[in-house]
Amino acid sequence: MDDGIHNQSGSAAGNPPEADLSRVRTVPVAGRPNRVRPEHFAAPPPADPAERTFGAFVRALPHVLQAESFLAVVDAIASAVARRRTILWMLGGHVVKTGLAPVLTDLMRRGAATHLASNGSAGVHDYEMARWGGTSEDVEAGLADGSFGMADETGRDMNGAFVRGMRQGWGMGESLARDLDARGDLAYPDLSLLLQSHRLGVQYTLHPALGAEIIHQHPAADGAAIGDTGHRDFRRLSAALAGLDDGGVVMNVGSAVVMPEVFLKALTVARNLNGGAPRGFVACDLDMNRHYRPRMNVVERPTRSGGGRGFSLTGHHEIMVPLLAWAVVERLG
Repeated sequence: MDDGIHNQSGSAAGNPPEADLSRVRTVPVAGRPNRVRPEHFAAPPPADPAERTFGAFVRALPHVLQAESFLAVVDAIASAVARRRTILWMLGGHVVKTGLAPVLTDLMRRGAATHLASNGSAGVHDYEMARWGGTSEDVEAGLADGSFGMADETGRDMNGAFVRGMRQGWGMGESLARDLDARGDLAYPDLSLLLQSHRLGVQYTLHPALGAEIIHQHPAADGAAIGDTGHRDFRRLSAALAGLDDGGVVMNVGSAVVMPEVFLKALTVARNLNGGAPRGFVACDLDMNRHYRPRMNVVERPTRSGGGRGFSLTGHHEIMVPLLAWAVVERLG
């Protein structure tokens, strides 16, 4: 049997064998499937300034790699709006700090964000921005003398809201939203996702990690109230996930640990109570760096086990979220 392995002519006896490339089989280009074709290529900006619209920009993107994934996520959100499926946006604190609340509020108004869920730090930044028009301190400077995170009003009033929420049967997000809504001296109410979601009738659930947020180190911190309102929001999120079935969308933006872990458990509860549903939804992680938990707990495991699709988009939130939102609005018409 000729295995195609020979010594090349002139090789010294005893040298290692070499493959005989003259015997390699080839195939015609015409019969080879191609993954990239001319219609996938990008288009340059139009010569006519009047034609240089955002819609033209989106249509000019190449249909390859991450641009294709981006367009698929845009299509999925627009389709979910049309079909009235749940569109869950899970947020980390950095999303609030990079000034994206107006963009997300607009998506809520358009039906492209039907449930917000965030870690506790996003709630802190959102609450401070609404009350006083500023947030995000110099951690290292405050750490040196033990003053980091010790703002009196932030800790006292947020923890007070949780205590009232525990008594009234509210969730943690609802407790803060009601607290803000009752105040007449807010510096920037329009910049608060907590407040605007409440006024628009969109659920905002908050998911604390006890000891991970500055308000937990405050004298007013009440572990029972944090646990009660936070666990109620976990139960509310678990119930809301049923709306993802057959066409919903999950966006994880800027949360590397807390929200991916919470989502995995909430999805387990939802499928346990609903005969394996929700299934067939789109999950997307959008972050500036790739992390293990968002990839596994949001993008891969839920979609592989439920017949959906998962995407990972990499980029800075302050650029990618507006780009995605504008593209969704363009697609909605």
